[in-house]
Amino acid sequence: VEPYVTFGFPNLKSVRELIYKRGYGKLHKQRIALTDNSVVEQALDKHGIISMEDLIHEIMTLKAPLGGLKKKRNRYVVGGDAGNRESYINELIRRMN
Repeated sequence: VEPYVTFGFPNLKSVRELIYKRGYGKLHKQRIALTDNSVVEQALDKHGIISMEDLIHEIMTLKAPLGGLKKKRNRYVVGGDAGNRESYINELIRRMN
């Protein structure tokens, strides 16, 4: 998947901001914003996730950033956007959020 996606190692602060701003869950067929632990506990208790802090360590996917991507076909080390960004993924997350 490396030539088609960008990935990296985000810090906890970036992931926490993403969840609090864009996190939604489905409870009783309704979309509910993840604002506190009670919603998370009701919906995800059967999977062992009981608080917002447990969600921080799960996988997250996002849409394209505002302003678009530079070169989707080239890897990040060559000046494109695909591939492993390592810790530079935090800058991209800020653009997307």
